[in-house]
Amino acid sequence: MNGEQRETSAGGARVSTDMEELLGIRSFLHQHPELAFKEYDSSDFLRRRLVDHGITVRDLNLASGVFARIEGGSAGPHIALRADIDGLPVREESEYPYHSLNEGYMHACGHDIHMTALLGAAFELQRMRESLSGTIDLIFQPAEEVGKGAQAVMEAGAIEGVQAIAGIHNNPDYLPGQVAVGTEAMMAGCARFAVRLHAEGTHAGYPHKGTGPMEAMATMMLSTQTIVSRNASPFHSAVLSITEVHGGSVWNVVPAEAGFMGTARFFSEEDRVLLRDRLRAQIAGISAGYGISADVEWEDVSNPLVGDGGLSTLIADHVGEYASLQRIQPSMAGEDFSDYARRIPAVFAFIGSNGRPGHHNLHSPKFLGLDECIPTAVRFYTSTARLLLQHLG
Repeated sequence: MNGEQRETSAGGARVSTDMEELLGIRSFLHQHPELAFKEYDSSDFLRRRLVDHGITVRDLNLASGVFARIEGGSAGPHIALRADIDGLPVREESEYPYHSLNEGYMHACGHDIHMTALLGAAFELQRMRESLSGTIDLIFQPAEEVGKGAQAVMEAGAIEGVQAIAGIHNNPDYLPGQVAVGTEAMMAGCARFAVRLHAEGTHAGYPHKGTGPMEAMATMMLSTQTIVSRNASPFHSAVLSITEVHGGSVWNVVPAEAGFMGTARFFSEEDRVLLRDRLRAQIAGISAGYGISADVEWEDVSNPLVGDGGLSTLIADHVGEYASLQRIQPSMAGEDFSDYARRIPAVFAFIGSNGRPGHHNLHSPKFLGLDECIPTAVRFYTSTARLLLQHLG
């Protein structure tokens, strides 16, 4: 590091990255996380960096997010590279020396790594643009964490004319220098649910004069944990987790309202429908048994993420030129990159970001993505861009 120029080969192309600059970028972005659709300072920072390197920034009339374009020296295919940019409402407790300066917010999913890597690739692709045939769009996407950013980007016209798109997610289960890409399902489909119970509140000393919701809610929470174990096939991967519980505010009052929220994860449409329908049926049955009413809201956030078979195989075949290709370990985390994959051919990769024994997972306040993963992420983006342009040309 220390500002030296490092050179390697990626897909037949020279990749030379100034690590001192990229580490400075990563540190700044890590210290300034912002929530979904409010990534204003991050977007300004990214724009300035792109312009400083002579890269054209496009205006797509979104409040946050950055969109840029690199035109090759000759005409050719049109592809896109994407990184997500939002942080999470998590108070940082990691060992990273540059802690978040935005109290209560953190890049607990490593999106600072993704932004840094795409900037590094953009700088390199800009330097070699005369040797490229085609157009490369750079998408720094807002609001991945709430599952709405990719759709907003597409509605703004960011992928019009794009023939293929590539993205990454750092993965702390792999070591730096390791990459997983292929044709298997990579990340789960994700849904959000909310259950609201409506009952008859009463004095805590006279529970028989009301139909309080607390016991019903407790029964529901336990019962829903059997939906996967007693309904989904044991050969399928699925999860239903309750993550928020609300009810009551006074110690001697049985409340009239209560509720809970959670998420479901799945890899097939069959399991998505199963989880949704069984949840609704259980809530309805238990509500009737307790003499109360309930509302169930179910929102599909993202689809399972599966890369395009042909393009993913192409990219995987060249990973060995700059990294160690690994088997895909499917993740139960959701990723709205799947929205792009439903529209155009897509390639997605896990980039190893830790791999140490006892490391902390994504979304943990102690999550730590190592700087050592950045060169591999840059090389994946750069190599993939060149390979897609060549293959589609």
